[in-house]
Amino acid sequence: MFRHKGKRRSYIHNLRLASLLSFVAGIVNISGLLLVNILTTNLTGHFAYFSDTVVNADYSKALVYLLFVICFLFGSFLSALLAELTARKNQNLSYVLPIVIEIALLLSATFLMDATPDLIASLLLLAMGMQNSLVTRVSQSVVRTTHLTGLFTDLGIELSQLLFNKKDTGRFIIKKSINLKLAIIIFFFIGGITGGYSFAFLGIKTLLIACICLLLGLLYDFILLKYYKVRRKVLYH
Repeated sequence: MFRHKGKRRSYIHNLRLASLLSFVAGIVNISGLLLVNILTTNLTGHFAYFSDTVVNADYSKALVYLLFVICFLFGSFLSALLAELTARKNQNLSYVLPIVIEIALLLSATFLMDATPDLIASLLLLAMGMQNSLVTRVSQSVVRTTHLTGLFTDLGIELSQLLFNKKDTGRFIIKKSINLKLAIIIFFFIGGITGGYSFAFLGIKTLLIACICLLLGLLYDFILLKYYKVRRKVLYH
């Protein structure tokens, strides 16, 4: 799911990656909204608020929205940096450290119920910046999981292409791309619904569900990696 790169990466790998991480993003998004009334998986709205607070000379609040942007940016930078440094030593483990740090950030937020909303939002934006960077790098920009605007734009374009592309091969490729985007949208929605219902009982600890999903994703890849290593030994020895 995470470790395959380039030509080794298949449509199924991207579908699994998209489903898991968009579900996680949906949980984080609704949790941040319900807890601190702040969206924590994208920056578009924060740029609008930043512009508004600058125009109204509310510079202290403007700095907060600027902090949100920087946190997401730094998360993306940190994830890419750590993945690249790890890949130079072990390509198969390049994704592990960014995901472990993302889990740590989400866990930290669960223990900060009494902290300021801006601090919690910053942690969640940092985590989502890391996730978006990682999934973009792993899938070579095929998968995005933390925001849907561009996704719906691409989906609309591809749906229109189906009307004009009459070749079976071309239609097959377009349909695969559409199915991938629909999977992201559906699992983001399912994550939001799951997080919304869970929040009524668990509060901010709803983020633990996201942490468990990420851990299961790491475990899945670890088991597969061990399996393929054992199989290679059996086949070639």
